[in-house]
Amino acid sequence: MDNPRVEKSFVVGNARIGADPLEPALYLVATPIGNLGDITLRALHILAGADIVACEDTRVSRVLMARYGISHSLTAYHEHNAREAGPRLLAAIGDGKSVALISDAGTPLVSDPGYRLVDQAVEKGLRVVPIPGPSAVLTALSASGLPTDAFLFGGFLPVKEGQRRARLETFRQTPATLIFFESPRRLADSLASMAATLGADRSACVARELTKTFEEFRRGTLAELAEHYAETGAPKGEVVVCIEPPQEEESVSAEDVDRLLLSLSTEMSASKAAGEAARMTGGRKSELYQRLLALKAESDAG
Repeated sequence: MDNPRVEKSFVVGNARIGADPLEPALYLVATPIGNLGDITLRALHILAGADIVACEDTRVSRVLMARYGISHSLTAYHEHNAREAGPRLLAAIGDGKSVALISDAGTPLVSDPGYRLVDQAVEKGLRVVPIPGPSAVLTALSASGLPTDAFLFGGFLPVKEGQRRARLETFRQTPATLIFFESPRRLADSLASMAATLGADRSACVARELTKTFEEFRRGTLAELAEHYAETGAPKGEVVVCIEPPQEEESVSAEDVDRLLLSLSTEMSASKAAGEAARMTGGRKSELYQRLLALKAESDAG
């Protein structure tokens, strides 16, 4: 007689390992971003032991499941069917089932519709369990050569040039390494927008085909990278762009501000001088105006 629980197992090397049943919950399982060897043992236990495995594209996920000998029917959950599929998955958890959610690659909810499902699960008081693992964002950042103490993930930028530049403008002074996903065919245009908006001399790194055979990290200024991809054309594979934080502006001493105010006041009114000094130093016009009046009073008294 066939073992009714044979599907609750997975294969590593030549060994088939049994997977224990899971408690009812929504499990967010990170999957490899390229190299299938990057899957964690815990992730395999979850994928094999779950009652339901929901994924973006069943064709993509079947490759991973077959690689590790996991026999499981897959349920599609993506942006086009989330409204219908989401409630069914949550109802299954409410009925005592375990649901594992995976994306095509990497950690679920990063640039995919999974956040809606998690939000709804939390609203219903259902348990949500993260199963950490590969992430294109952290993989690219770690080898970019750029600061890692603070970073901001901006997802995909808008397709249209005007909207793209407007979005980039909101990040221009963010004191962190910026990370974006980008389509290979839009890479050159996006890099040109980044150079024009964030600064042509900002250091950056274009990472592509992460963890795969032709993995590449190309580093340079935004202007240099924009020129390179404009000349060579769209590269192959998934692309992640990392950009260094803006350089900290040197602080201006009080003495320098005083000299600037007095110099400007010889060419324009006190109000205009204070306004120009505010623009140049980042100070407040009202405070600089009062300081200029005090300096003039001291000069007249002397």
